[in-house]
Amino acid sequence: MIELNRSSSLSGYADIKEARIYYEMAGKGQDLVLMHAGCTDRRMWDGQFSVFAQDYRVLRYDMRGYGNSTLAPDPFSNRDDLYHLLEFLGIQRSHFIACSMGSLAVTDFALEHSEKVKSLVLVSPALSGYPYDGQPPQAVLDLITARKTGDLQRAAELQSQIWADGFKRSSDQVNTQVHELVRQMSLDALNNQIDAIRETGFLMEEPLQPPAMDRLEQITVPALTIAGNLDDDTVIAIADLLATRVGARKAIIHGTAHLPNMEKPDEFNQIILEFLRQM
Repeated sequence: MIELNRSSSLSGYADIKEARIYYEMAGKGQDLVLMHAGCTDRRMWDGQFSVFAQDYRVLRYDMRGYGNSTLAPDPFSNRDDLYHLLEFLGIQRSHFIACSMGSLAVTDFALEHSEKVKSLVLVSPALSGYPYDGQPPQAVLDLITARKTGDLQRAAELQSQIWADGFKRSSDQVNTQVHELVRQMSLDALNNQIDAIRETGFLMEEPLQPPAMDRLEQITVPALTIAGNLDDDTVIAIADLLATRVGARKAIIHGTAHLPNMEKPDEFNQIILEFLRQM
């Protein structure tokens, strides 16, 4: 554990099970942790990091194999990395804002370490144990092939099309700046992960057993779920499920797909801050 002044602004690395996890912190006040999606890295929070740091001590970091963080050959889980990062930084209890892959990790984390969680904001949520039905869209199948074969430029572009753009609008309706940043973050991550994803197309982490889907009622902290109305219907269904079984409040940000905080940061930030100020 390292000692931090509550008003410090810093960045660094934590060595966690042979991986180096890059983090950035700013601000003072209650702790607030930002966790990114699987097609991005910590930079997806550029529109939130300094804003939230006006009222909170904010931590954002690159999950293993993303951004500036490294991989290691040993088995891992993102929820376990999160626990060790918080221990390293001396963070006892925190609010969490997490998107997609990050939301899956922090939901699992909350079930294993409820004492460390003040509240949860689950953006474009994913959920361990959720029964995904049917055949994936062709673009997703093409993405898996591109990842397995090492066609990283193609894979990065597909990830941006799938998640930044979404399937419910035409190319002339997308935010080109968001598209390009997501493509670059995806490419950076894929370059980090190339050797690890050749077999399955994905990083394989140790799953939570039993999965979150089977015990959502055990989550009792205040929760909010946020989705874009242009996101995949499965994501919106998971948001509805969280609202029903966890009692989470639900917000829809119109005109956005999987990354509403990047497309409409002002609206997103207002929703978050109003929720947090009620704690």
